Amino acid sequence: MLLPDNLIRVVLRPAGGMVLLLAALAGGTVAQGAGGGVMLARKYRSGQSIVYATKVSTNSKIDSNPPELKNFFPPMPTNLRLNQQSTVTVSNVHPDGAADVQHRFDKFEIQSDLGTLPENIRDSVTQAQQEVSQRVVGETLTAHYDHDGRLVDFDGADNFFRDIDAPVREPLVQMLRLVLEQMGGQSLYPDHRVKVGEEWSQNLDAQPLKDYPFKVGGKSTLHYSGKTRYQGVKAAIVDYHFENTLTPAMAGLRKGGALPQLEAMGMRLDIQISGKGQGRILVALDDGRVLQNHSTLHQTLSATMKGNEGFVEPTEQLPRLEIQSDTVMEVEGSKP
Repeated sequence: MLLPDNLIRVVLRPAGGMVLLLAALAGGTVAQGAGGGVMLARKYRSGQSIVYATKVSTNSKIDSNPPELKNFFPPMPTNLRLNQQSTVTVSNVHPDGAADVQHRFDKFEIQSDLGTLPENIRDSVTQAQQEVSQRVVGETLTAHYDHDGRLVDFDGADNFFRDIDAPVREPLVQMLRLVLEQMGGQSLYPDHRVKVGEEWSQNLDAQPLKDYPFKVGGKSTLHYSGKTRYQGVKAAIVDYHFENTLTPAMAGLRKGGALPQLEAMGMRLDIQISGKGQGRILVALDDGRVLQNHSTLHQTLSATMKGNEGFVEPTEQLPRLEIQSDTVMEVEGSKP
């Protein structure tokens, strides 16, 4: 049974909600206060710059019932690797603490394992990767963050991946979003001072966004582990783990493809992405910028075609697609 074209675009996000890994991460200003402990809160400084070197690796595998269902999807790489470096500069700080931040890409390399793909597909993907690398290097986009370091939106990336086929474009867009979230930080801050060894939780619930059409639910648990120095800078150590679920906005899936026809036949599509991850970040004590971030994430995307009310079919006979992905991310910050 052919699933809708827009589901393919969801599937081709190898991290699916990979970008939600960052829902448990953040940078914060850490200030000593009376009674001991530190206060974590983001503080932007106009003109401040930092260079980030980022490596992301995602490995995926696909299973389906029946096995032939996988043949309805275009061939795609099961391993994607991003190696990039960017200079990040705060260009404007708003009265409410939000900020506009420029990201200039000094290096942008995409690689993938193409050994299992047909030769013509390998050539196409290789060419697309080269085009993206050449197009992005030297370009600048502007990311908009709220006062808590959450990525709101970004401008200037429309031409980065133009004319790139979906099997490559969609993962690249999500990797780019992941990098921007990683550098800004989000969903870290407690509403009180924390002491060494203390844990606190953050709600990860979020509604779909225009460039990230997923409803998110989940919780992260964070642990203040102490202080250290990173390249001579005093830093706070925050360890964390989290679990989340993502549900795509069905309105977006109905804009094209086979979903409307399937619904007319008495069928409905259930899609859910479940994930769990862990990691450690180092946060500058003076202004809260992220200095280092090492993290891992495992996610499972499950898509099952079911019947509407009155339609009866054994669960084991329902068409089902499952994609599992493992992502490793390393971010290292340094002076320009």
